[in-house]
Amino acid sequence: MSILIDKNTRVLLQGAGKAGLFHAEKSREYCETKLVGAVHPGKGGTKVLGDVPVFDTVVEAMEKVQPTASMIYVPALGAADAIMEAAAAELPLVTCITEGIPALDMAKVMRYLASKGNRTRLVGPNCPGLITPGQIKMGIMPGYIHKPGRIGIVSRSGTLTYESVWQISNAGLGQSSCVGIGGDPINGTSFVDVLELFGDDSQTLAVIMIGEIGGSGEEAAAAYIKRSNYPKPVVSFIAGQTAPPGKRMGHAGAIISGGQGTAAAKMDALRDAGVHVTHKPSDIGKTLLEALSKRGIDARS
Repeated sequence: MSILIDKNTRVLLQGAGKAGLFHAEKSREYCETKLVGAVHPGKGGTKVLGDVPVFDTVVEAMEKVQPTASMIYVPALGAADAIMEAAAAELPLVTCITEGIPALDMAKVMRYLASKGNRTRLVGPNCPGLITPGQIKMGIMPGYIHKPGRIGIVSRSGTLTYESVWQISNAGLGQSSCVGIGGDPINGTSFVDVLELFGDDSQTLAVIMIGEIGGSGEEAAAAYIKRSNYPKPVVSFIAGQTAPPGKRMGHAGAIISGGQGTAAAKMDALRDAGVHVTHKPSDIGKTLLEALSKRGIDARS
């Protein structure tokens, strides 16, 4: 099993510019990800990457090649419209890689998704994407560091996702699925959403959750883990432990405002929920192995 995407997912590229084509080609090379089409207004009827048909609209792509998910590389000022176009066509899953989308635009996107009954799941924006190792890659993550396994990873940080993956792979384990939910203040899929999916996934035996300062997503995840008596061990690292209040650190959503969103508060909430919290990113793998050992779980099987 996997969550959200697998080898049968039919992928649509929205935004066939230089960046989109580069990463779409890398995704296509990874385990022969099924890239069935691309959308780039004004280029309909042409082909990219040799044999991938291009359409002017998502609706046309849905009719002709039946995609089940899309990845968006449209520039920031047009990315919100691209998300809403996919939602209007009722594409089930949309992953938006784009960084720098204005918060007001994302507020409109979230309102629009709600008005459509949330039939489209949005992952991102400002995220590295998703990968099910050995099956499919939708995003910008380096595929070669991943290996199939039984550890789920959900993260607000792209680079710390890769760090976690590298440690897990080097420890002789692997990943069931990895989901980058993005570092913007307004995003589609939350920690809780992904934890629920991992909780129901029989392949996933444990979860690594990478958070950072700003917002309340980590606290909401802690409350969910505690309330639901979450059935699987969770290991967490929170980035930004030395960040000064009021200064944005990297991601648009990584800012301590009004005394809220501090790393210490998030770490305390997670510990109270029974999560194994590590102070250093270099200890993620070691902490995971300890958590698995305490429960007598062999994740190598």
